[in-house]
Amino acid sequence: MASQWIDITARDGGKFKGYLALPPARKGPGIVLLQEIFGVNAHIRSVAEQYALDGYVVLAPDVFWRQEPGVELGYEGEDMEKAFSLMKAMDADQAIEDIASAVEALRGRPELEGKVASLGYCMGGILSFRSALKAGVDSAICFYPGGIANHLDKADQLRVPVQFHFAGQDKHITNEHIEQTRQAFAERDDAEMFVYDSADHGFNCWARSAYDQHASALSHGRALAFLETLGR
Repeated sequence: MASQWIDITARDGGKFKGYLALPPARKGPGIVLLQEIFGVNAHIRSVAEQYALDGYVVLAPDVFWRQEPGVELGYEGEDMEKAFSLMKAMDADQAIEDIASAVEALRGRPELEGKVASLGYCMGGILSFRSALKAGVDSAICFYPGGIANHLDKADQLRVPVQFHFAGQDKHITNEHIEQTRQAFAERDDAEMFVYDSADHGFNCWARSAYDQHASALSHGRALAFLETLGR
């Protein structure tokens, strides 16, 4: 498996980096992988490589490039504080524009064959949902998407399949928010939703204390099945 940082051209002419991971066959359908609030750090790069090994051409754009290019943070103390500061200062609408540029860059890669999905965790989860509305992806997978309740009024505008993964013990995305999401998509046969009752926010990150191996493995398999069902 090959991986490298590549340059992406933003719609306003700026340049930013994205981490590209290629599958063993060096071609396949695409995933735009959207980071948590900690940057495209070692964990996110590992997730990119994980999905690349599953057969996908994965591009993880540096969403925070307009604030601090290349930032990589840990999960405690000052790093956690800085991560939240970066998220709060981020222009989310501009970030979606940049993600759309990443989608275009991925579609232009010679290794890309087939559809492009967005897949994100936490902040990246809600960016994945918003990318399905405005960034030109063919489907979206959203892991514990922070702030989802604030965007459910746009559910009827979604024109592509979507899959949600929630943690039952999440204090940021409450059971009420989960139920609101369920109701918003109840009439759609192209939406899937899973709740991992004993898991907490961040359950997929094996570098965090919240890591839940069972929920991580199960959700990963479900994400792959969702992508495969939609066709390559």
